[in-house]
Amino acid sequence: MIRTHTAGSLREEHAGQQVTLAGWVARRRDHGGVVFIDLRDASGSAQVVFREEDHAHDLRAEYCVQVVGKVRVRPEGNENPELPTGAVEVVADTVEVLSESAPLPFPIEGNVGVSEEARLKYRYLDIRRQQVANAMRTRSKATYLANEVMHELGFVYVETPTLTRSTPEGARDFLVPVRLQPGNWYALPQSPQLFKQLLQVAGLERYYQLAKCYRDEDLRADRQPEFTQIDVEMSFVDQEDVIEVGEKLIGRLWKEIAGYELPTPLPRMTYADAMARYGSDKPDLRFGQELVEMTDYFSGTSFRVFQADYVGAVVMPGGASQTRKELDGWQEWARSRGAKGLAYVLVQEDGTLGGPVAKNLSEQELSGLAGKVGAQPGDAIFFAAGAKSAARDLLGAARLEIGRRCDLIDESQWSFLWVVDAPMFEEDGEGGWTAVHHPFTGPKPEWADNFQDHPGEALAYAYDMVCNGMEIGGGSIRIHRAEMQQRVFDVLGISKEDAESKFGFLLEAFKYGPPPHGGIAYGWDRICMLLSGGDSIRDVIAFPKTASGFDPLTGAPTPITTEQRKEAGVDAAPKQA
Repeated sequence: MIRTHTAGSLREEHAGQQVTLAGWVARRRDHGGVVFIDLRDASGSAQVVFREEDHAHDLRAEYCVQVVGKVRVRPEGNENPELPTGAVEVVADTVEVLSESAPLPFPIEGNVGVSEEARLKYRYLDIRRQQVANAMRTRSKATYLANEVMHELGFVYVETPTLTRSTPEGARDFLVPVRLQPGNWYALPQSPQLFKQLLQVAGLERYYQLAKCYRDEDLRADRQPEFTQIDVEMSFVDQEDVIEVGEKLIGRLWKEIAGYELPTPLPRMTYADAMARYGSDKPDLRFGQELVEMTDYFSGTSFRVFQADYVGAVVMPGGASQTRKELDGWQEWARSRGAKGLAYVLVQEDGTLGGPVAKNLSEQELSGLAGKVGAQPGDAIFFAAGAKSAARDLLGAARLEIGRRCDLIDESQWSFLWVVDAPMFEEDGEGGWTAVHHPFTGPKPEWADNFQDHPGEALAYAYDMVCNGMEIGGGSIRIHRAEMQQRVFDVLGISKEDAESKFGFLLEAFKYGPPPHGGIAYGWDRICMLLSGGDSIRDVIAFPKTASGFDPLTGAPTPITTEQRKEAGVDAAPKQA
């Protein structure tokens, strides 16, 4: 037997017992010939004491060792109340080195700043850090709980294919050459969307899966080319049924792991309301500073910048005290987001309005401005003007930045809501329309008959769950009638031939009595990040990639040899049918 106890399990009741421990040397402290080490394993750590001449003189950090000795209560005054094992220590009879450690690329213990690339290159060492290991354990616990909840609710776990055909889902596919059929390619699935709908046609009625998904997206912060979602699909349901399942799942996770009771039913907000008030379809409700539309207020203005389709404002508390450099910094911030700048008015302590914009406004506009937006003396008022979508997006981002800079966000608070009634379509910039969610999202019942006549106004039967300003899950009630699906394809400019080419196997299945169905998918990495208190989804992925998609640990992606390229048929032309 390599060990009789785990290091983190030792307590005062073990005093006097002979124990065998095994783990890693976390810290070493020498005191005049007496050596103390903290021995760490997956359960925690325990203090071990021995005389230097009795054991290995060169015992260093991260050596893997076995210790045999007797547990004793620490001398009075030497207890460590911050450790569960802090009341006891092990007096070693023998210390055996099981394996040595090379000099470390970075310290395991302590909060020493280490670059992310170094952490990911030596991820197996990084995971020895308590915070990282705890995140892995939180993810594991969440997975067990999710499976438990879904089992209780009568769902069937089904694994869908990882090698499939390419279907348009909003991002580029990762493609895999097929050696046995040169010139033909598999695609890694962006989601199990079509397969989970086929499972509803198959009559399973309640499906779920912790599914690996793959998307070849341009570089974006906190995204991974491969990620996990918990995927759910149900037959004979409407929006309320899916929302109820979603709240039971998330409620259980937050109660068991975060100790937070989800206040169900969660509040709901329409997409239109979220965009108007917060400039985002995933609003963070942990602080105020709502946007104020000023389009009508400036309808007769002579200030050309505000002669726009939309004018909006957001208030920064205390923002008038910013230096000129800080105010110029806001302009750089706005330009980094693709805007020309961020107009502002400063409300001075005496109530007068200053700043470059104030000089261009009439006395009437100035006199009612602070009251209209709810600004107080000492505040700054930021404006965006132009196309409604872009201006609101800029103000929504400014609101979040204000929240961070002014410390308005209560990080201890949980804020959940559903955002419902999103648009069914949006303009594609080329005179046509594209689906906001995907082509199989159904219209709200009141739009079922005429969405094709008013595509810019039609609302989708869709719903997103938002937590602390992050979308953690989204889904919809799907289309199950061939006639309605064709009308959607017509709006999107997808011909019958294109539809058959891209979705033929699904459309064929839909000829055989498909049930009404709908579902939701939760971003599992993001949920686990929130539950573990992390800042990035990389914190809860065992072996993540950098933001550029590079894996410092394995060096992937790597070139392939000429022989591999030829054998895989990368350059082969597909056979003509």
